[in-house]
Amino acid sequence: MKKVIVILSLVAIAGIAAYIAYRVIGSRSLSPSQTVTYQYKGLDVKVIYCRPSKRGRLIFGDSIDGALIPNGKYWRLGANAATEITFSKDVSFAGNPLKAGSYRMYAVPNRLSWQISLNSELGKWGFDEPDSTLDVLKAEVPVESAPTAKEQFTISFENESAGLIMELAWDKEYLRIPIEGK
Repeated sequence: MKKVIVILSLVAIAGIAAYIAYRVIGSRSLSPSQTVTYQYKGLDVKVIYCRPSKRGRLIFGDSIDGALIPNGKYWRLGANAATEITFSKDVSFAGNPLKAGSYRMYAVPNRLSWQISLNSELGKWGFDEPDSTLDVLKAEVPVESAPTAKEQFTISFENESAGLIMELAWDKEYLRIPIEGK
């Protein structure tokens, strides 16, 4: 009888340990959520997105080569939920006028430039393409080659003498989008 109790206790302990390990390992996202906020001359900008990692994959390129994000195809600018950007006041985004508010932000990457779109459809899962009739802005932004590969997709901001710049960087792709407050 003691032997049965010991065996059942060991099985229970092993089960609990396996459950805890599963919860700990399973709770780490491969594409963690990130919120970036930036203030510039009375303008508040906030971006909420998820940061996928390269993990040895071909990120940008042609479908035939197995690129994760093929040229000419919709990309949610991150992973998981749709990327959202909020402006506290009217701005010029990549040279185009834009009203204050929150927008879904996505892209169609190509070799020389990306089409960046801002859309009024919010609260959606990013995998599904947005309704393009709800796009409020489309801008062609040139692609630059980064000096070193970036393992994890990153959206950041910096101010330069010309104004605020939003930077998108992943792998060897690098974009700079000018933003000016009104």
